[in-house]
Amino acid sequence: MTTTHVRAACPHDCPDTCALIVTVEDGVATEVKGDPGHPTTAGVLCTKVARYAERTYHPDRLLYPLRRVGPKGEGKFERIGWDEALDAIAARLKPIAARAPEAILPYSYCGTMGLVQGESMSSRFFHKLGASLLDRTICASAGATGYKYTVGASVGTDMEQFQHAKLILIWGGNPIASNLHFWTRAQAAKRNGAKLIAIDPYRSLTAEKCHQHIALLPGTDAALALGMMHVLIAEDLLDHDYIAQYTQGFEQLKGRAAEWTPERVAETCGITVAEVVELARLYGRMARDGEPVAIRANYGVQRVRGGGMAVRNIACLPALVGAWRHPAGGMQLSSSGSFPTNKPALQRPDLLPDAGKPPRTINMSTIGDDLLRAASPEFGPQVEAVIVYNANPLAIAPDSSKVAAGFAREDLFTVVLEHFQTDTADYADIVLPATTQLEHVDTHTSYGHLYMMANNAAIAPMGEAKANTEIFRLLAARMGMDDPCFRESDDELAAQAFDKRDARAVHFDWEALKQKGWQRLDMPDAPFARGGFPTPSGKCEFYSERMLADGLDPLPAYIAPYESRASNPELAAKYPLAMISPPARNFLNSSFVNVTSLRATEGEPHLDIHPGDGAARGIADGDMVRIYNDRGSFVCKARVTDKARRGLVVGLSVWWKKLAGDGKNANEVTSQRLTDMGRAPTFYDTLVQVEKAA
Repeated sequence: MTTTHVRAACPHDCPDTCALIVTVEDGVATEVKGDPGHPTTAGVLCTKVARYAERTYHPDRLLYPLRRVGPKGEGKFERIGWDEALDAIAARLKPIAARAPEAILPYSYCGTMGLVQGESMSSRFFHKLGASLLDRTICASAGATGYKYTVGASVGTDMEQFQHAKLILIWGGNPIASNLHFWTRAQAAKRNGAKLIAIDPYRSLTAEKCHQHIALLPGTDAALALGMMHVLIAEDLLDHDYIAQYTQGFEQLKGRAAEWTPERVAETCGITVAEVVELARLYGRMARDGEPVAIRANYGVQRVRGGGMAVRNIACLPALVGAWRHPAGGMQLSSSGSFPTNKPALQRPDLLPDAGKPPRTINMSTIGDDLLRAASPEFGPQVEAVIVYNANPLAIAPDSSKVAAGFAREDLFTVVLEHFQTDTADYADIVLPATTQLEHVDTHTSYGHLYMMANNAAIAPMGEAKANTEIFRLLAARMGMDDPCFRESDDELAAQAFDKRDARAVHFDWEALKQKGWQRLDMPDAPFARGGFPTPSGKCEFYSERMLADGLDPLPAYIAPYESRASNPELAAKYPLAMISPPARNFLNSSFVNVTSLRATEGEPHLDIHPGDGAARGIADGDMVRIYNDRGSFVCKARVTDKARRGLVVGLSVWWKKLAGDGKNANEVTSQRLTDMGRAPTFYDTLVQVEKAA
C-alpha cells in the first residue's frame, strides 16, 4: 500500500480557511485532518470538513454530464458525453452572444472560496463574451461597504491576538457554528480572565457560553452602537489623543450621538437602559485603564435594511476609546482586505469587448425578479441563459418562489456545474460534474486570518468530473475563443493570484506555497495603532465625505428595518413576529445538507419560538407549524424555547428544499429588498405569522 499526505485548504465560505492534511492510500482519500502546524487551524476541524472525504465519495456525486428529459424542476436527466454537452451549450449560447451577449448571465458565489476555481477562467470566459456582470452581494457587501467608509478596507484585529483581549464583544455572530478557531481564542481569553458579551437577538450556542447576552431586536444594532457612543462621550470615556490624531469628524459625531440617549436606545432595541449604559461603561473604562477591548462583528448584523450603517457605527467605537493601539484591541469584521490579490490578472476585465462601456450588472440578490423581467430600455435584454457554478440559488436566494418561477421558464437555457443534484440542478437543461477540493489545484485568501493558502490535488477526479477552470477552457474553445489566456493551466493561474509588488506578499512564490501549504502575510500586529487607515483622509472617518457624495448620511445614523413593529405597524398587525434564519451548525449555507451523517445530526427543519408566542397560538413543542407572509410559506417543526426572545422566531437554515418535508425552506418568506448600502439582501428583515399546521 502506498500512503501519501497532501497539503490542502478548506474551500468553504468560512473565515477560518483551515489548512488540511489529506491522507491518500493507493489513490483513495481516507482521512481529512487539520494541519497541526498551521497557527490558526492547529490540527482542529469543524464537524463538517472533518467529513470531507464522506462528501467527496458520496454515492450521489455527479460524475457524468446530464441532459434534462423531464419538466424543469422535476430533476429527470439522462447521461450524455462531454462532447455532446459542450456542443449543446455552444449551440445555444452562440446565437445569443451574437445578438445580445448581455442576455447571458453567470451566477456564482462562494461554493468555493478559491481564487482559481472561483472567479478566474470563468470571469475570462464571460468577459470575452460580453455577458452581463453579476453583483455578488448575497453575503457581505453591506457590512463591507459600511466598514470601508469608516476604516477604509476589510482590515482589522488579527484572529491570533484575540486570546490576549480582556473584553470581547461578539456582535451578530455565532462563532461556535461558523468561526470555530476564533472561538477557541475567545475561550482562551476567557480562561485568562476576559469577559465575553454576545449581542444577538437569539441566544445561540455562543451566547449561552458568554458571560452576558444582550438580546436586542433584529435590525437595531446601529442604535445600540449610537447609545454606546452617547455614554462614552457623556462620561468622557474617550482616548482624546487618539481621536485628535487619527480620526475625522469627532465634533459632528458628538452632536449626532447626543440624540441617542440610553432611554431612546433601550426603547428602540427592546432592551433595558442598564444594559446600554453598563455595556458602554465597561467598554470605555476597560479601554481607559489600558486593557485591550475587542469586537468580533459578523455578518448577521448587516442582513437588514440599515445593515451597512450598523457595521459603520460599530466600527467607530474602537477609535473613540483608542482600542486600536493594542494588537488584541480594535475590531474584526473580515481580514480579506489584507490580501493583495491580483484579480485583474486572474479575471482579465481587459477582455471585455468595450472596456469603456461595461455590460450591465445584475444583482444576485434580486435574481427572482430579474429572471422574470421582460426586456426594456432600462433593464436591457431579457435574460435568456444562465450558467450557475459555486452556487445554489434555488435554496439560498431570497423570495424563493420568484426564483423558482424564473428558473422554470421554458425559454431560459440553464447550465449548472455541480457536485450534487441540488435544488438548482433540478432546473438545469445541462448539468456538468465538477471536481471537489480534493481533486483540483487552488489557492486561497482568508477573511478570518492572515495566511495565503495552497490546495494541492490529493486524488484524481472522480468519474468524468472536471475542474471549473477546465470546463470554462473547454467552453471557450467551443465558442471560438483563441486568446492564449484560455490555455493557462491551474498552476499558471495560481502563480498570478497575489501581487508580489505589494509589501504584504513580496515573498509569495507559488511553488514554495504548494510545498508548505500556507504563508503568513507581512502585516503589523496592530494595523492602526498609529492611524494609517486606508481611507481618503488616512484617518478613521466618523464623518465621511464619500458617503455624502454617494447620497448617504455622512454621520453614524439609525435606519429602521423595512419590517418591524416600530417601523411598519400596519404590516406587524398582520404578521407580528420577526424572523431570522442564521446558519444551522451542521450546514454551511446550503453546502453539506445532503451529507447523510450531518443531516442526521441536524435532524429536520425546525423553528424556535418563545413559550409566550407559542402559547398564544396554541403551539406546543414538537408541533408542525406553518410560517407565512405575503411572499410565501413553509412548514417545519416547532421548538418552544426561550432562546428566541418574545416576538422573534428563528429558523436555522439553509435546507435544500427537496430535503424538507414540504419542499420549501425559510427563503420562501424572505424579501428581495436591498440594504442601505452595498446592495445586499435583507434576510433578517422579515415579519411573519406562525400557526399550527393542519
